[in-house]
Order: sequence, then C-alpha cells, then structure tokens
Amino acid sequence: METRINAFEKGQKALSTLFAITGYIKKSGLEKSLLDLVDFRVSQINSCAYCLDMHSKEALATGETPQRLFGLSAWRETPYYTSRERAALAYAEAVTACQVHDDVYAIAKSEFSDEELIDLTLVITTINTWNRFNLAFPNTPGTYRVGQFG
Repeated sequence: METRINAFEKGQKALSTLFAITGYIKKSGLEKSLLDLVDFRVSQINSCAYCLDMHSKEALATGETPQRLFGLSAWRETPYYTSRERAALAYAEAVTACQVHDDVYAIAKSEFSDEELIDLTLVITTINTWNRFNLAFPNTPGTYRVGQFG
C-alpha cells in the first residue's frame, strides 16, 4: 500500500497534539498491559493494519502473551482476561461504536475510579483517532519497530 501523504512528515503540528495526549496516557497510571489490550482491540475493530502491527509488537515486547493477543477478538469466550480487562474491553468497544449503554458503563465504573474512567475514555478516543489517521494516510504494516515513537 502506498502512502498518500506522509502524515508524520507533513503533519507535525497536528500530530504533535496526539503525541502529547499519548504522553499523558503513558503517565496516567493505567496499566501498560491494559493500554496495550485496548489499543489492539480498537485497532482490530477499525481494521487498522499498521496499528495492529505496532500494538502487537509493543505488547509482546512488554510481556503480553501471544495467546491473549490472538484471542482478543473473542475475549468474551476466553478465560484469560481479568474482570478489569473485560470491563475495559467492553467499554472500548462501546465507545468505539458510539453506543455506551448504562450496563456497559456500570461495569466499567465498578472497575475504574472516576479519574481512571476519564483516562480510559481518552485512551479509547485517542487510538480511534490514530486509527483514522492511519486509514486515511496509510503506513506500511510490518515496518514498525518497537519504541519507534518513544
């Protein structure tokens, strides 16, 4: 797939705001493994090949298991995610679909503090934005190197 516009080269001003948000998220206190799962799951939903490549490599490099990544699209049917992870995944799917029903919100609220839920929402909306940038201005999947963007 050919890059339409190199957004990383031509869009430095715009993307600097996304990088700043990503920096905040990394310091938010939410577990890195949880962030990796949410980023990967939302990227699956949005069919963003570049982000799937990136987030699978990042997750595996920080200790995530292949089994949990491979099973992520069927997380409801598997025994290897915690209740907190399940709440985050359900909430991520709901926010991505723009349909956060009361039952999904209640489960998320039972696992996350107010501040954590706000940060989790920022995580979800930010990965959705990154996905959309990569879908509009594709980068070649398979080219990401762990730690490439800090």
